[in-house]
Parts: sequence; C-alpha cells; structure tokens
Amino acid sequence: MPNPLVVPQLGESVIEATVGRWRKSEGDFVEAGEVLLELETEKVNLDVSAVQSGRLLRIERKEGETVKIGDVLALIDETAAPKAGAAKPQAPAIPITPEKSPAKVPAQLGSKPVQDSPATTSASAPRATPSARRSAREKGIDLRQVRAAVEGSPLTPADVERHALTDEAKTKPVEAKPTAAALPPASAREERREERIRMSRRRLTIASRLVDALRTAAMVTTFNDVDMSAVMELRRRHKDSFKERHGVSLGIVSFFVKAAIAALHIFPRLNAEIQGEEMVLKHFYDIGVAVGAPDGLVVPVLRNADCMSFGELERAIKTYARKAEEGTLTLEDLRGGTFTISNGGVFGSLLSTPILNPPQVGILGLHRIDERPVSIAGEALIRPIMYVALSYDHRIVDGLEAVRFLKHVKELIENPDALLLEN
Repeated sequence: MPNPLVVPQLGESVIEATVGRWRKSEGDFVEAGEVLLELETEKVNLDVSAVQSGRLLRIERKEGETVKIGDVLALIDETAAPKAGAAKPQAPAIPITPEKSPAKVPAQLGSKPVQDSPATTSASAPRATPSARRSAREKGIDLRQVRAAVEGSPLTPADVERHALTDEAKTKPVEAKPTAAALPPASAREERREERIRMSRRRLTIASRLVDALRTAAMVTTFNDVDMSAVMELRRRHKDSFKERHGVSLGIVSFFVKAAIAALHIFPRLNAEIQGEEMVLKHFYDIGVAVGAPDGLVVPVLRNADCMSFGELERAIKTYARKAEEGTLTLEDLRGGTFTISNGGVFGSLLSTPILNPPQVGILGLHRIDERPVSIAGEALIRPIMYVALSYDHRIVDGLEAVRFLKHVKELIENPDALLLEN
C-alpha cells in the first residue's frame, strides 16, 4: 500500500505553506532522508524529505499550491524500492561505433531525460540557497554552471544574477549604431513588455501584515536628529582593538540597541502589545533587527538583548545578515520580538516612516549619516547628523511618551559614556 508524504509541522503560529520546486518526478526512485521538495512559509523555506525509500508514485500537490499541516503531498510505494544489496536497474547499453556516436542514451524507466548540456557531467547540484534556486529556475539557468563569489559558500541570488549578466554579455551580438534616418518611430522603439511573477509566501505575508498594521493600529511617527560625532569618534578609537577582541567590527546598530533598551526601561509601554482590552507590558527585551533578504524583509530577534555585550550584539547581527542572504534563517531566529529597529541608512535612506511590526507597538527607524551645518553655542559647525524616526501605536502610547523616548535615545547616542553607564 502506498505511503503518503504529508506536510510536516511548520513551526510556531505557521499553519500553511506554498509548494515550491519538486526535485523528483513521478516514477523516480527516492531514498529515505532524500529531499523531495521545498515548502515556502511566511517566515522560512523548509525542505521536505522522504520518510522511506521507494518509488514516487504520484505527486498530489503541484508547485504554487497552498497546503496545510497534514495535507498529502505525494504517494510513495515502499514495495517498489530496490532490495538491499540489489543493483538498481541500468539503462540498456548502446554500442558505439566509430562511424556514429549517439547524441543521447535512453534513460531508465521513471528517470529524468539526460540533457545535452556540459553541466550534466556533474554528479550532483551545488549547494544553493532556496532563493538562488528559485532565481535560477525563473531565469532558466543551470546552477551547476554558476560560480559562487566566495569559494565554498552556497550560491546566492547575486551569484545567479551575475552569471545571467555575464552570459548575456557573451551572447549579445554587437550591433552597428543606426543613423538618424534609419531609426524606427519612437513608438516602435519603446518596449511594452509585461511579466507575471508569482509572489512568494513570505512576500504575500509581508504585504498582508503591513496592510493590517496600517488598518488596525493608530500609527503615528515622531522624528528627531542625532549628532553622531561622539559615537563615530569612539568607534574610530576602538576599531582595531574591538575587532581583534571580538572578531567583528563595531557598528552603529549596537549603540541604538543599547540606547533603545535604556529608554524602554523608562517608557515600558513601547515594549508592550495589546491583547483585547489589556496592555501586556513585557519586562524582557527581545529586540528585532530588520534585515533585507532576497525574498523580502525579515526581522530576526536578539533575544535578551539587555544581557548582551557590544561584541555579542555585533556578532549576532552579522550572523543574522549572513543567514538572511543565504536563506538559512530558522523559525526560532524570527520568533517573537518586543521592539524593532530598522536601519534604512545602510541602503542610503535619508528619512522614512517605518511601519509597525505587529503585535509590537514601537519601531525605531535609522537613516544615513550626512554632514550638515548645525548651530552650537552660536557657531555654525559641520557635524555628522542622522535623522531617526519612532513609529508607535497611539492606542497605548501617548505622544509625550514617544517624544521623550526618542529624545532619551538621542541624548544617549550623543553621550556614549552615559550609555555605557546606563547599561
């Protein structure tokens, strides 16, 4: 009797997923523990492996379909598995004569056809992130032909894109520049092309949650500017010794994590959430740090961040950034969070209004640092200034609280010695 392959537990609060690429076809033999397909959830992508060896009789759910925990994905015939010690059926040999060599060798029943590609000389596909596999599939690129920017690391979407551009440059013919008289009308030169791309489960969830946040929360944003001179000077003085001691560079975000936690102690309703008619004040500090990933923004959580040193914070942030790029963040990495910090400055953002990350009621937005003239004691001086933004849920956070919270963060960043004392 065929055994069903079902959707496994997907993690805390995740009840459905989208079927990604199947790595096997109907009729293929599969080994116990072999990865058969990928499931896309709102948080991470999960590989689903065969529980037992056998023949993949039928695929019940195709790529792009939405499934829930326990749904049957496929049927596997365990009785069709090759016996232990028995050789697997081989394709019939075809004699090769000097006059003619076959272009293709017929494959065994149920296996995928052999491709006329030099890439088939590789025994197995290279390691690649789920987003890189998806990008290669959409562009029709064989991952075995792609080289990683960092040797030994998994292929990323950036590696696939670079390969696509290089390949296009090689094959694009050199065209003579037409004269003015030979140019077609402007309407004919304009490319009017459309492309439809299915949104990933994560992108759909991000879209839904952002709209829900705007619809359900009384969201307001307050702004301030911060003189980054003291922090930048402190980083300059301790740059080498910090990296030698902790193995990572001393960045900007760790200072704001420390300053935000100090301010949350004073203004606890920004570290809360609303449940029905109650405010749930949280006396622990799990700070989410927004990270840009190929499939969309993710917010891994620095758990018990108030107990972490600057070195521990910087190592954790760097690890999360790498895992986001590789697509290896786990559900545990993304679970929970009491307050969020989003640094749009790394992408060049001057000013923005961050949207709340439900059920949280506060998010701090950081931006790029620009040298600007400021008046100090009646004298115009050039200082490195950053605009900061605090979005909050006005249902439980008053405007005065929010303004004072952001002012306290500003004071601590402009006086790092006080920040170190408070922590």
